[in-house]
Amino acid sequence: PAIAPQPARPAIVPQPGGGAHAPAIAKPPRPETPRTAPTQAPVPGPKVQRPAQPGLFGNGTPGAVMPPAVVRPPQGEAPTMGTAPGGATPPAMPPQGIGQPVVPPGAVRPMPPQGAGQPMPPQGAGRPMPPQGAGQPMPPQGAGQPMPPQGAGRPMPPQGAGQPMPPMGAGQPMPPRGDGRPPMPPQGEARPHGGGVGVGAAVGAAAVGAAVGVVGGMILGGDARGLDDVHRQRRETVRDGSTFYSEPGRVIIRDDRGLHLRHDESERFRGLDGEMTTERRGGEIYQVWRRPDGVRIVTVTDEDGRLLRRIRRWPDGRDEILIDNARRPRPARWSDEIVVLPPPPPTHRRVYIETERADETEIYDLLAAEPLAPLPRRYSLDEIRVSRDLRAYMPAVDVDTITFASGSWEVEPGQIARLAVVAKSIQRILANSPDEIFLVEGHTDAVGSDIDNLSLSDRRATAVAAILTRDFGVPPENLTTQGYGEQVLKEATSGPSRINRRVTVRRITPLLETAGGR
Repeated sequence: PAIAPQPARPAIVPQPGGGAHAPAIAKPPRPETPRTAPTQAPVPGPKVQRPAQPGLFGNGTPGAVMPPAVVRPPQGEAPTMGTAPGGATPPAMPPQGIGQPVVPPGAVRPMPPQGAGQPMPPQGAGRPMPPQGAGQPMPPQGAGQPMPPQGAGRPMPPQGAGQPMPPMGAGQPMPPRGDGRPPMPPQGEARPHGGGVGVGAAVGAAAVGAAVGVVGGMILGGDARGLDDVHRQRRETVRDGSTFYSEPGRVIIRDDRGLHLRHDESERFRGLDGEMTTERRGGEIYQVWRRPDGVRIVTVTDEDGRLLRRIRRWPDGRDEILIDNARRPRPARWSDEIVVLPPPPPTHRRVYIETERADETEIYDLLAAEPLAPLPRRYSLDEIRVSRDLRAYMPAVDVDTITFASGSWEVEPGQIARLAVVAKSIQRILANSPDEIFLVEGHTDAVGSDIDNLSLSDRRATAVAAILTRDFGVPPENLTTQGYGEQVLKEATSGPSRINRRVTVRRITPLLETAGGR
């Protein structure tokens, strides 16, 4: 089809007064009508109304915060710009670029109506816009319209059900950043407390699939430096006979079998040197910590924050699966994971040792020991965490040289050096077998509520594990943590007891089921 000729570019005439104002757009002559200079002050430019933020992200995903919409004056109420020098009547159309708000890309902005035969102001350098029909708005970006491209002109892939998850096979490299997948929201800065990394801003709403007040989700964006902070931010929700207590970085579930705590599995990694990235793949969340030596630690969780896999990926592309917690179907309730076993048979071997009364060799021998008796099968990490009978088959080191003040998870500076003997024993074991996994267990005394004690004990375990990494170089991927509150009292008393406020370390690799079939 033939292209209609474009209207000629309107002439630009200077304002009287020697260039004190920007050039104005020449307009067709009008019948002369007596006018007087305005007596009121100049009307400011169009106001910008910012809508309430309906969503979580600003990266173009559904529920994203849209740019502010520009509200223009009603038709026939152009802003008054004052009187030009010499008493000349100012143009009804204000000059382009003066007093106009900067509209972000993608904002919905209707075009002002054009009068019959009135040309549009020039758009861009030497390229006029063809005239628009009166009152014809720009088409808004609504549902079904593609979002603007994200980064380097590459469009975002669609998200939602049905998106295939790339397999995590051996030797398969992690996709590079900026490969077209939507970025996750930025992680909150981890602040140190209690000798370890901060509880921090969990992992963002998408990373656990829940926000504040939603059943099953830990509180997001919160931080806790003491028990008072935990109390202030804790939320309680009841569903299907179970009660969920959501707090910063953790959620506690109470049902007819008792209490269980689930925490942010990447909390200890965010305060370390290196780069931390997060992305969603279908219904799973991949959090990748790139160590300074190029090794990547991949932590995979589901939308509830439950750990599925932890993988060590070497720079040459080799994958080493450290924890595979998804090889067995996930039960409907956490208490269905509890394994009931008879106690191990009596043995002459030591099954428990206190660091205050043992040297490095004794601690090493105990941590490196095999189970106290054969077991019928290997178990998932969830089963090990919730089953006291099962854990009892592995010898344990009670770190009684590290204790805590009541209501605190802070490791006192003078106690940090006492962890050296445990750290050296762990390092010796890892030198011969780099894929070993150690469980750091937190405990409290019986003072206070069971909810507070469970939260306190888990934070104590995290603080000690963080010190083992930060101060003694134990790889964080070889450690996992869990709090048990007042369930395992060392001193049988319901009153305050500092020796009950402690941590315990045991090697759980012989119990653990992984993809390698160990």
